Amino acid sequence: MKWPANITIKEVGPRDGLQNEKVFISTEDKITWINQLSTSGLKHIEITSFVNPKWIPALSDAVAVSTYITRQPGVTYTALVPNQQGLERALKADIDEAAVFMSASETHNLKNINKSIGDTFPIIRDLVQKTLAAGKLSRGYVSTVFGCPYEGDVDLDAVIRVSETLFEMGIGELSLGDTIGVANPKQVQEVLEVLLKRFPADKLAMHFHDTRGTALANILVSLEMGITTFDSSIGGLGGCPYAPGAAGNVATDDLLYMLGGMGIHTGVDPKKILAASTYIQGKIGKPLPSKSFQAQSAQSGCKI
Repeated sequence: MKWPANITIKEVGPRDGLQNEKVFISTEDKITWINQLSTSGLKHIEITSFVNPKWIPALSDAVAVSTYITRQPGVTYTALVPNQQGLERALKADIDEAAVFMSASETHNLKNINKSIGDTFPIIRDLVQKTLAAGKLSRGYVSTVFGCPYEGDVDLDAVIRVSETLFEMGIGELSLGDTIGVANPKQVQEVLEVLLKRFPADKLAMHFHDTRGTALANILVSLEMGITTFDSSIGGLGGCPYAPGAAGNVATDDLLYMLGGMGIHTGVDPKKILAASTYIQGKIGKPLPSKSFQAQSAQSGCKI
């Protein structure tokens, strides 16, 4: 089996990881945590979301977090933006990259954005154009690629339509989301076989949730298919407020352990990730789901 020599990990813990947590992590603690991640070797960190605070209270301090973190040279700091107001706030906070998002299934899009897919397109087009005009990077997320909590199976033609439209708008990269963690390796292979005929592998990222314990297996298949960019969340934090039952993202800790054992370079220091995981676990006040973190914590005597 031929594996890539290098892959890129895009850390989404500060946004996707915290958005579903019931305990509010203070702004000061978020900043300290992101600063830890910034010196770990990660080159991409999604730090927050500029959604209306009443919808995602856990990230209501997006402006303060974006403003007061210590930015490291060579690290791209990304934030999720849902609308014009969110983009304006994000640009004032000087984020490096604005991520737009929508779903491949109509029902999840309605639950998540309160609009149909057709009505969402012009809004996102405007956001992408204004992001690029401001000299910032633009990234796209398409959710429910492998299954929807409301509709079940998702038509691959719908995934293709949304993906093509987002690329046509001008996004630089598209993250394909297994929002509720239902994908299996065979399905991932089948989806990528179709999408890679239309889009370059270096323009696609995979975003797996580990609801059923298949995230790492799905990443292995993605690697075999030529994908080299993966979203992950430190400690396995995460979940979607509009996807009932969704567990956290694949854990950055577990991904690093697997890739390190395979000789695949990430540039990320596992010891610094362990320290950052230990820090945020103490703030959340409950064990993190990452298997690798649990094992390392047991060996080193770490406690909440």
